Amino acid sequence: MLHNDTTISTTKFMELVHSGEDYFARLERIILESKSEIHIQTYIFDYDTVGKKMIDLLKEAARRNVKIYILLDGFGSFSFPKGILDELSQYGINIRLFSPLFSASSFYLGRRLHHKVVVSDSKTVLIGGINIADKYHGTQTSLPWLDYAVQIQDEKMGVSLAKLCSDIYFKKRRVSRKKIASVVNYNGEVVVSVLQNDWLKRKNAIYKAYIKSIGEAQKEIVIVGSYFLPGRKLVATLKKASRNNVKVKLILSGISDIPMARRASCHLYSKLLKYNIELYEWKSSILHGKTAVIDNSWTTIGSFNLNNLSSFGSIEMNVGIHSADFSNNYLTHLDQIMAQCEKITPESRQLTDGLFSKFNNWISYWTTRTIEIIITYLPHKRFRKLY
Repeated sequence: MLHNDTTISTTKFMELVHSGEDYFARLERIILESKSEIHIQTYIFDYDTVGKKMIDLLKEAARRNVKIYILLDGFGSFSFPKGILDELSQYGINIRLFSPLFSASSFYLGRRLHHKVVVSDSKTVLIGGINIADKYHGTQTSLPWLDYAVQIQDEKMGVSLAKLCSDIYFKKRRVSRKKIASVVNYNGEVVVSVLQNDWLKRKNAIYKAYIKSIGEAQKEIVIVGSYFLPGRKLVATLKKASRNNVKVKLILSGISDIPMARRASCHLYSKLLKYNIELYEWKSSILHGKTAVIDNSWTTIGSFNLNNLSSFGSIEMNVGIHSADFSNNYLTHLDQIMAQCEKITPESRQLTDGLFSKFNNWISYWTTRTIEIIITYLPHKRFRKLY
Protein backbone atom coordinates (compact mmCIF):
# COMPACT_ATOMS: atom_id res chain seq x y z
CA MET A 1 0.00 0.00 0.00
CA LEU A 2 2.12 2.87 -1.25
CA HIS A 3 -0.18 5.52 0.17
CA ASN A 4 0.38 4.17 3.68
CA ASP A 5 4.14 3.72 3.52
CA THR A 6 6.88 4.83 5.88
CA THR A 7 6.29 8.32 7.21
CA ILE A 8 8.25 11.01 5.40
CA SER A 9 10.13 13.07 7.94
CA THR A 10 11.91 16.29 7.09
CA THR A 11 12.67 17.54 10.57
CA LYS A 12 12.17 16.42 14.13
CA PHE A 13 9.35 18.91 14.62
CA MET A 14 7.29 18.08 11.51
CA GLU A 15 6.23 14.84 9.84
CA LEU A 16 3.90 13.86 7.02
CA VAL A 17 1.19 11.46 8.22
CA HIS A 18 -0.70 8.97 6.03
CA SER A 19 -4.24 7.74 6.47
CA GLY A 20 -4.44 4.19 7.78
CA GLU A 21 -2.51 2.76 10.71
CA ASP A 22 0.03 5.61 10.60
CA TYR A 23 -2.53 8.27 11.53
CA PHE A 24 -4.43 6.27 14.14
CA ALA A 25 -1.30 4.91 15.83
CA ARG A 26 -0.15 8.51 16.23
CA LEU A 27 -3.54 9.65 17.53
CA GLU A 28 -3.54 6.79 20.04
CA ARG A 29 -0.04 7.70 21.22
CA ILE A 30 -0.97 11.38 21.52
CA ILE A 31 -3.94 10.57 23.75
CA LEU A 32 -1.95 8.08 25.85
CA GLU A 33 0.89 10.56 26.40
CA SER A 34 -1.27 13.63 27.09
CA LYS A 35 -0.69 15.03 30.56
CA SER A 36 -2.90 18.10 30.90
CA GLU A 37 -5.22 18.94 27.99
CA ILE A 38 -6.53 17.58 24.67
CA HIS A 39 -8.53 19.43 22.02
CA ILE A 40 -10.16 17.38 19.24
CA GLN A 41 -12.23 19.11 16.57
CA THR A 42 -13.40 17.05 13.61
CA TYR A 43 -16.11 16.75 11.01
CA ILE A 44 -16.78 13.00 11.38
CA PHE A 45 -16.42 10.85 14.49
CA ASP A 46 -18.02 7.47 13.79
CA TYR A 47 -19.04 5.10 16.53
CA ASP A 48 -17.29 2.14 14.89
CA THR A 49 -14.21 0.05 15.73
CA VAL A 50 -11.80 2.99 15.44
CA GLY A 51 -14.18 5.41 17.13
CA LYS A 52 -14.83 3.07 20.07
CA LYS A 53 -11.10 2.56 20.58
CA MET A 54 -10.47 6.32 20.68
CA ILE A 55 -13.39 6.77 23.09
CA ASP A 56 -11.88 4.20 25.46
CA LEU A 57 -8.51 5.97 25.29
CA LEU A 58 -10.16 9.33 25.98
CA LYS A 59 -11.98 7.90 29.01
CA GLU A 60 -8.68 6.61 30.35
CA ALA A 61 -7.12 10.06 29.79
CA ALA A 62 -10.02 11.63 31.69
CA ARG A 63 -9.31 9.28 34.60
CA ARG A 64 -5.77 10.73 34.64
CA ASN A 65 -7.36 14.18 35.07
CA VAL A 66 -6.54 15.29 31.53
CA LYS A 67 -8.93 18.06 30.49
CA ILE A 68 -10.60 17.05 27.22
CA TYR A 69 -12.59 19.18 24.79
CA ILE A 70 -14.22 17.49 21.78
CA LEU A 71 -16.18 19.40 19.14
CA LEU A 72 -17.96 17.35 16.46
CA ASP A 73 -19.80 18.75 13.48
CA GLY A 74 -23.56 18.39 13.87
CA PHE A 75 -24.02 17.16 10.29
CA GLY A 76 -20.88 15.09 9.73
CA SER A 77 -21.24 13.38 13.13
CA PHE A 78 -25.05 13.28 13.09
CA SER A 79 -25.01 9.51 13.75
CA PHE A 80 -22.84 9.80 16.89
CA PRO A 81 -24.98 8.21 19.65
CA LYS A 82 -26.58 10.62 22.10
CA GLY A 83 -26.02 8.06 24.86
CA ILE A 84 -22.25 8.12 24.28
CA LEU A 85 -22.24 11.92 24.37
CA ASP A 86 -23.88 11.73 27.80
CA GLU A 87 -21.53 8.97 28.94
CA LEU A 88 -18.44 10.96 27.97
CA SER A 89 -19.83 13.99 29.78
CA GLN A 90 -20.16 11.85 32.93
CA TYR A 91 -16.43 11.14 32.69
CA GLY A 92 -15.81 14.89 32.82
CA ILE A 93 -15.11 15.12 29.08
CA ASN A 94 -16.37 18.32 27.49
CA ILE A 95 -18.09 17.29 24.25
CA ARG A 96 -20.69 18.99 22.07
CA LEU A 97 -21.96 19.25 18.50
CA PHE A 98 -21.16 22.25 16.32
CA SER A 99 -24.31 23.66 14.70
CA PRO A 100 -26.62 20.66 15.23
CA LEU A 101 -28.58 19.68 12.15
CA PHE A 102 -31.86 20.26 13.95
CA SER A 103 -32.27 23.05 16.47
CA ALA A 104 -35.13 24.90 18.10
CA SER A 105 -34.87 27.67 15.54
CA SER A 106 -34.08 25.99 12.23
CA PHE A 107 -32.99 23.12 10.05
CA TYR A 108 -29.50 24.10 8.94
CA LEU A 109 -27.04 22.63 6.46
CA GLY A 110 -24.78 25.56 5.62
CA ARG A 111 -21.78 26.50 7.77
CA ARG A 112 -20.00 23.37 8.96
CA LEU A 113 -17.00 22.57 11.13
CA HIS A 114 -14.92 20.78 8.52
CA HIS A 115 -11.40 21.02 9.87
CA LYS A 116 -9.66 18.06 11.54
CA VAL A 117 -7.30 19.19 14.28
CA VAL A 118 -5.89 17.65 17.46
CA VAL A 119 -3.87 19.65 20.00
CA SER A 120 -2.29 17.95 23.02
CA ASP A 121 -0.70 19.75 25.97
CA SER A 122 -0.41 22.89 23.83
CA LYS A 123 2.60 21.49 21.99
CA THR A 124 1.66 18.44 19.87
CA VAL A 125 -0.47 19.29 16.83
CA LEU A 126 -2.11 17.03 14.25
CA ILE A 127 -3.78 18.78 11.27
CA GLY A 128 -5.09 17.25 8.06
CA GLY A 129 -8.07 15.84 6.23
CA ILE A 130 -8.49 12.56 8.14
CA ASN A 131 -11.67 11.94 10.14
CA ILE A 132 -12.04 9.44 12.99
CA ALA A 133 -13.69 6.44 11.30
CA ASP A 134 -12.90 2.91 10.10
CA LYS A 135 -12.88 3.99 6.45
CA TYR A 136 -9.82 6.18 7.08
CA HIS A 137 -8.06 3.33 8.87
CA GLY A 138 -8.84 0.54 6.42
CA THR A 139 -9.67 -3.10 7.14
CA GLN A 140 -8.32 -6.50 6.17
CA THR A 141 -10.41 -6.36 3.01
CA SER A 142 -10.32 -2.66 2.08
CA LEU A 143 -7.66 0.02 1.81
CA PRO A 144 -8.05 3.20 3.83
CA TRP A 145 -9.35 6.27 2.07
CA LEU A 146 -6.34 8.10 0.61
CA ASP A 147 -5.64 11.13 2.78
CA TYR A 148 -2.91 12.97 4.66
CA ALA A 149 -2.13 15.01 7.76
CA VAL A 150 0.89 16.71 9.34
CA GLN A 151 2.15 16.24 12.91
CA ILE A 152 3.97 19.22 14.41
CA GLN A 153 5.83 19.56 17.70
CA ASP A 154 5.99 23.22 18.65
CA GLU A 155 4.90 24.98 21.81
CA LYS A 156 4.30 28.41 20.27
CA MET A 157 2.00 27.01 17.58
CA GLY A 158 0.42 24.60 20.07
CA VAL A 159 -0.51 27.39 22.50
CA SER A 160 -2.05 29.47 19.69
CA LEU A 161 -4.06 26.55 18.32
CA ALA A 162 -5.26 25.44 21.75
CA LYS A 163 -6.54 29.01 22.32
CA LEU A 164 -8.35 28.99 18.98
CA CYS A 165 -9.93 25.59 19.66
CA SER A 166 -11.03 26.76 23.10
CA ASP A 167 -12.58 29.95 21.68
CA ILE A 168 -14.54 27.93 19.11
CA TYR A 169 -15.60 25.31 21.64
CA PHE A 170 -16.88 27.89 24.11
CA LYS A 171 -18.65 29.88 21.35
CA LYS A 172 -16.70 33.06 21.90
CA ARG A 173 -18.13 35.68 19.58
CA ARG A 174 -14.88 37.54 19.25
CA VAL A 175 -12.56 34.75 18.27
CA SER A 176 -9.09 36.21 17.80
CA ARG A 177 -8.31 37.11 14.19
CA LYS A 178 -4.59 36.89 14.87
CA LYS A 179 -2.65 34.47 12.73
CA ILE A 180 -1.65 31.23 14.41
CA ALA A 181 2.04 31.36 15.29
CA SER A 182 4.22 29.92 12.51
CA VAL A 183 7.10 27.52 13.08
CA VAL A 184 10.43 28.67 11.67
CA ASN A 185 13.44 26.37 11.67
CA TYR A 186 16.82 25.87 10.03
CA ASN A 187 17.66 29.57 9.59
CA GLY A 188 14.28 30.27 8.02
CA GLU A 189 14.60 27.52 5.40
CA VAL A 190 11.55 25.71 6.83
CA VAL A 191 8.43 27.71 7.68
CA VAL A 192 5.21 25.98 8.74
CA SER A 193 2.05 28.09 8.99
CA VAL A 194 -1.54 27.30 9.92
CA LEU A 195 -3.98 28.60 7.30
CA GLN A 196 -7.67 29.14 8.03
CA ASN A 197 -10.76 29.57 5.89
CA ASP A 198 -14.04 30.76 7.40
CA TRP A 199 -15.95 33.02 5.06
CA LEU A 200 -18.38 34.20 7.74
CA LYS A 201 -15.44 35.27 9.93
CA ARG A 202 -13.69 36.89 6.93
CA LYS A 203 -10.87 34.38 6.95
CA ASN A 204 -9.80 33.09 3.54
CA ALA A 205 -6.09 32.40 3.95
CA ILE A 206 -6.25 28.92 2.37
CA TYR A 207 -8.02 30.08 -0.77
CA LYS A 208 -5.69 33.07 -1.10
CA ALA A 209 -2.65 30.82 -0.66
CA TYR A 210 -3.83 28.53 -3.47
CA ILE A 211 -4.48 31.43 -5.85
CA LYS A 212 -1.20 33.18 -5.01
CA SER A 213 0.97 30.04 -5.16
CA ILE A 214 -0.57 28.76 -8.40
CA GLY A 215 -0.39 32.23 -9.94
CA GLU A 216 3.31 32.54 -9.09
CA ALA A 217 4.27 28.97 -10.06
CA GLN A 218 7.12 28.64 -12.53
CA LYS A 219 7.75 24.89 -12.90
CA GLU A 220 5.19 22.43 -11.59
CA ILE A 221 1.86 22.22 -9.77
CA VAL A 222 0.64 18.91 -8.32
CA ILE A 223 -2.80 18.91 -6.68
CA VAL A 224 -4.58 16.07 -4.87
CA GLY A 225 -8.24 17.02 -5.06
CA SER A 226 -11.20 15.15 -3.63
CA TYR A 227 -14.64 16.62 -4.48
CA PHE A 228 -12.84 18.77 -7.06
CA LEU A 229 -15.18 21.50 -8.30
CA PRO A 230 -13.20 24.76 -8.40
CA GLY A 231 -14.72 28.13 -9.18
CA ARG A 232 -13.97 30.16 -12.28
CA LYS A 233 -11.11 32.12 -10.72
CA LEU A 234 -9.17 29.02 -9.73
CA VAL A 235 -9.75 27.34 -13.12
CA ALA A 236 -8.57 30.52 -14.84
CA THR A 237 -5.47 30.60 -12.63
CA LEU A 238 -4.65 26.98 -13.49
CA LYS A 239 -5.20 27.74 -17.18
CA LYS A 240 -2.86 30.72 -17.04
CA ALA A 241 -0.19 28.67 -15.26
CA SER A 242 -0.38 25.96 -17.93
CA ARG A 243 -0.10 28.54 -20.72
CA ASN A 244 3.00 29.87 -18.97
CA ASN A 245 4.55 26.40 -19.48
CA VAL A 246 4.01 25.31 -15.88
CA LYS A 247 3.33 21.57 -15.72
CA VAL A 248 0.00 21.05 -13.96
CA LYS A 249 -1.00 17.62 -12.62
CA LEU A 250 -4.29 16.83 -10.88
CA ILE A 251 -4.83 13.62 -8.89
CA LEU A 252 -8.60 13.16 -8.67
CA SER A 253 -11.16 10.61 -7.51
CA GLY A 254 -11.66 7.58 -9.70
CA ILE A 255 -14.30 6.31 -7.28
CA SER A 256 -16.20 8.42 -4.78
CA ASP A 257 -18.50 8.14 -1.80
CA ILE A 258 -20.57 10.84 -3.54
CA PRO A 259 -20.93 9.64 -7.17
CA MET A 260 -22.69 12.81 -8.32
CA ALA A 261 -19.76 14.91 -7.09
CA ARG A 262 -17.36 12.80 -9.13
CA ARG A 263 -19.53 13.15 -12.25
CA ALA A 264 -19.62 16.90 -11.66
CA SER A 265 -15.80 16.91 -11.66
CA CYS A 266 -15.78 14.85 -14.88
CA HIS A 267 -17.76 17.62 -16.57
CA LEU A 268 -14.62 19.79 -16.28
CA TYR A 269 -12.24 17.21 -17.78
CA SER A 270 -12.53 18.29 -21.41
CA LYS A 271 -11.83 21.91 -20.53
CA LEU A 272 -8.87 20.99 -18.31
CA LEU A 273 -7.38 18.72 -20.98
CA LYS A 274 -7.64 21.55 -23.51
CA TYR A 275 -5.43 23.57 -21.18
CA ASN A 276 -2.81 20.74 -21.29
CA ILE A 277 -3.45 19.89 -17.64
CA GLU A 278 -2.58 16.27 -16.78
CA LEU A 279 -5.39 14.31 -15.08
CA TYR A 280 -4.93 11.17 -12.98
CA GLU A 281 -7.72 9.15 -11.35
CA TRP A 282 -7.03 7.15 -8.17
CA LYS A 283 -9.18 4.01 -8.16
CA SER A 284 -7.59 1.79 -5.49
CA SER A 285 -9.74 3.36 -2.76
CA ILE A 286 -11.75 6.52 -2.23
CA LEU A 287 -9.56 9.60 -2.56
CA HIS A 288 -10.21 12.05 0.27
CA GLY A 289 -6.95 14.05 0.31
CA LYS A 290 -6.76 17.81 -0.18
CA THR A 291 -3.14 18.74 -0.81
CA ALA A 292 -0.88 20.56 -3.23
CA VAL A 293 2.84 20.86 -3.98
CA ILE A 294 4.03 23.83 -6.00
CA ASP A 295 7.49 24.36 -7.52
CA ASN A 296 9.01 21.68 -5.27
CA SER A 297 9.08 24.20 -2.45
CA TRP A 298 5.59 24.85 -1.02
CA THR A 299 3.16 22.21 0.23
CA THR A 300 -0.31 22.55 1.71
CA ILE A 301 -2.19 19.74 3.47
CA GLY A 302 -5.51 19.93 5.28
CA SER A 303 -9.29 19.88 5.07
CA PHE A 304 -9.88 22.47 2.32
CA ASN A 305 -11.54 21.10 -0.82
CA LEU A 306 -11.26 23.06 -4.04
CA ASN A 307 -14.97 23.85 -4.26
CA ASN A 308 -17.37 26.56 -3.12
CA LEU A 309 -18.46 24.73 0.04
CA SER A 310 -14.94 24.96 1.45
CA SER A 311 -14.46 28.48 0.11
CA PHE A 312 -17.71 29.95 1.46
CA GLY A 313 -19.56 27.47 3.66
CA SER A 314 -17.22 25.64 6.01
CA ILE A 315 -14.60 26.25 8.67
CA GLU A 316 -11.37 24.82 7.24
CA MET A 317 -7.77 24.42 8.36
CA ASN A 318 -4.61 23.62 6.37
CA VAL A 319 -0.91 23.83 6.99
CA GLY A 320 1.31 25.68 4.53
CA ILE A 321 4.87 24.35 4.47
CA HIS A 322 7.76 26.22 2.85
CA SER A 323 10.37 23.49 2.63
CA ALA A 324 12.09 22.09 -0.46
CA ASP A 325 13.06 18.95 1.45
CA PHE A 326 9.51 18.21 2.61
CA SER A 327 8.04 19.02 -0.83
CA ASN A 328 10.49 16.83 -2.72
CA ASN A 329 9.94 13.89 -0.38
CA TYR A 330 6.18 14.24 -0.66
CA LEU A 331 6.44 14.52 -4.45
CA THR A 332 8.32 11.21 -4.53
CA HIS A 333 5.35 9.65 -2.78
CA LEU A 334 2.85 11.35 -5.11
CA ASP A 335 4.79 10.08 -8.13
CA GLN A 336 4.19 6.57 -6.78
CA ILE A 337 0.50 7.37 -6.39
CA MET A 338 0.27 8.67 -9.98
CA ALA A 339 1.98 5.51 -11.23
CA GLN A 340 -0.98 3.58 -9.79
CA CYS A 341 -3.58 5.94 -11.22
CA GLU A 342 -5.40 5.82 -14.54
CA LYS A 343 -4.24 8.74 -16.67
CA ILE A 344 -7.09 10.55 -18.40
CA THR A 345 -6.35 11.66 -21.96
CA PRO A 346 -8.44 13.14 -24.78
CA GLU A 347 -8.30 9.71 -26.47
CA SER A 348 -9.55 7.85 -23.39
CA ARG A 349 -12.34 10.43 -23.00
CA GLN A 350 -13.55 9.75 -26.53
CA LEU A 351 -13.84 6.04 -25.71
CA THR A 352 -15.78 6.55 -22.47
CA ASP A 353 -17.75 9.76 -23.08
CA GLY A 354 -20.90 8.95 -24.96
CA LEU A 355 -23.78 11.38 -25.31
CA PHE A 356 -25.58 9.99 -22.25
CA SER A 357 -22.42 10.18 -20.13
CA LYS A 358 -21.78 13.79 -21.14
CA PHE A 359 -25.39 14.71 -20.35
CA ASN A 360 -25.18 12.95 -16.98
CA ASN A 361 -21.97 14.82 -16.14
CA TRP A 362 -23.56 18.13 -17.17
CA ILE A 363 -26.64 17.52 -15.03
CA SER A 364 -24.46 16.44 -12.09
CA TYR A 365 -22.30 19.57 -12.42
CA TRP A 366 -25.17 22.04 -12.36
CA THR A 367 -27.11 20.11 -9.72
CA THR A 368 -24.06 20.07 -7.46
CA ARG A 369 -23.43 23.77 -8.07
CA THR A 370 -27.05 24.58 -7.22
CA ILE A 371 -26.96 22.50 -4.04
CA GLU A 372 -23.75 24.24 -2.96
CA ILE A 373 -25.37 27.66 -3.44
CA ILE A 374 -28.51 26.69 -1.54
CA ILE A 375 -26.87 25.15 1.50
CA THR A 376 -24.20 27.84 1.69
CA TYR A 377 -26.26 31.00 1.28
CA LEU A 378 -29.96 30.26 1.80
CA PRO A 379 -30.18 30.02 5.62
CA HIS A 380 -29.03 33.63 6.02
CA LYS A 381 -30.94 34.19 9.27
CA ARG A 382 -28.76 31.61 10.98
CA PHE A 383 -25.67 33.65 10.10
CA ARG A 384 -26.43 35.85 13.10
CA LYS A 385 -25.63 32.84 15.29
CA LEU A 386 -21.99 32.33 14.50
CA TYR A 387 -21.77 29.08 16.45
